[in-house]
Amino acid sequence: MYLKQARTGDLVEIMEVEALVDPFEPRVRGRLHVGEELQDPEVFTKTDLLFPSGEPLPRCWTDGQYRMEGVMLARGVGSPRVT
Repeated sequence: MYLKQARTGDLVEIMEVEALVDPFEPRVRGRLHVGEELQDPEVFTKTDLLFPSGEPLPRCWTDGQYRMEGVMLARGVGSPRVT
């Protein structure tokens, strides 16, 4: 799977898709696709990755508490988070 590094716009080949979709894992191993030589794997933070179209990663991949907000609101506890 390929994503785009937000800071540079370079493509990143994701080497650990399981870590990518794990909301409790803030980083993922990948390999930049820049130039003609195969780059060494490195660690990327999910907050610096986007889909190639420019869309952000889904919240369920980046926030381990994403469902708790809805549960708390359904129970009448807390207020909605403004983003």
